[in-house]
Amino acid sequence: MSSKRIILMYISEISGHHSATLAIEKAIKMIRPKTEILNINAFNYTNPISEKIVNRIYMTVIKKTPRIWEYLYDNPQVAKKIENLKKTVHRFNSPKLRRLFEQFKPDAVVCTQAFPCGMVADYKKEFNSKLPLVAVLTDYIPHSYWIYDAVDYYIAPSQEVASRMMAKGVPQDKIKIFGIPFDPDFNIPQDKEEIISRLKLKTGIPTLLIMGGGQGLGPIKTIVSSLEKIEFDLQEIIITGTNKKLYKSLKRKIKKYKKRLLLFGYVNNINELMTVSDVIITKPGGITCAEALSKRLPMIITKPIPGQEVSNTRYLTAKGVAVKIDKPKEINLVVKDLLKNPLTLKRMRESIDHIRKPNASLDIAKFLLSM
Repeated sequence: MSSKRIILMYISEISGHHSATLAIEKAIKMIRPKTEILNINAFNYTNPISEKIVNRIYMTVIKKTPRIWEYLYDNPQVAKKIENLKKTVHRFNSPKLRRLFEQFKPDAVVCTQAFPCGMVADYKKEFNSKLPLVAVLTDYIPHSYWIYDAVDYYIAPSQEVASRMMAKGVPQDKIKIFGIPFDPDFNIPQDKEEIISRLKLKTGIPTLLIMGGGQGLGPIKTIVSSLEKIEFDLQEIIITGTNKKLYKSLKRKIKKYKKRLLLFGYVNNINELMTVSDVIITKPGGITCAEALSKRLPMIITKPIPGQEVSNTRYLTAKGVAVKIDKPKEINLVVKDLLKNPLTLKRMRESIDHIRKPNASLDIAKFLLSM
């Protein structure tokens, strides 16, 4: 039997979209090691100069004027107005895609972000291609920029998302509810005591994991200062991602804090850090949420980015697996309340069991290999 060929497409290197393609690639290789895979930053591949400009604009908007992103996100009117612009951009990209597909001859193209999904969907229409196209949603909202007739299958994270997709006109038989893909290694049992010992953590006291996504966004310094007000003992694992300014600022002050802090920059052992934590304080990116759910880790969410993160927050709080705090400087009150009420944490973990999809990456991989 000849090996399958699969192209995985994402945008932006430090992103949940990329983490998702890496997770799917690893799962495919676990099942069928000889599968040939291309894992491509589609924006960089087709528009390397534009990618840098757009990424810079996006980060500026998110940090300084998030309301603009809120207006643009999942706005059918905006989607309709830019339809012709999108088609022009996609036609410009089509020759590059054609060369890629003719050379690699993929059995399927899998997109974890709407931009490459739309690009391949329009390519299929332009060239009357039957190339199977699979869209993998990595947030708990199916925004309007995902919807294309030429998409063969959608991988949805939940029944609620599947229902919303059907309301937008996607046929039910095109939707598979497998969950959000994350590294399959999260399902491998960890030696918690060994990790605690290696990280030189204290035993018998609560451990909080504080994150701001891969780019270290959010009010992390405010959160750390607020937690200083809690009178009982606890320890914090802080991940600043690629935010070097935040890392250096916390590093300078680390000896002044009363609480025990473990400070990291960008790390590849989130699996271990979640294993030893009791609660996570985080931005609600889709991949981070899926990883935390797999670890049965209750979440505290603060300052979600308008758009996908607000939608993720609504879903998670409605399911009883997360608490949202609007004022980061008062997060100490929420943490104190949670840690003093083990029954509340127990109920949150029980709620997690109803929605977690720990085998998402492997289920997606099996489906792709069966196509």
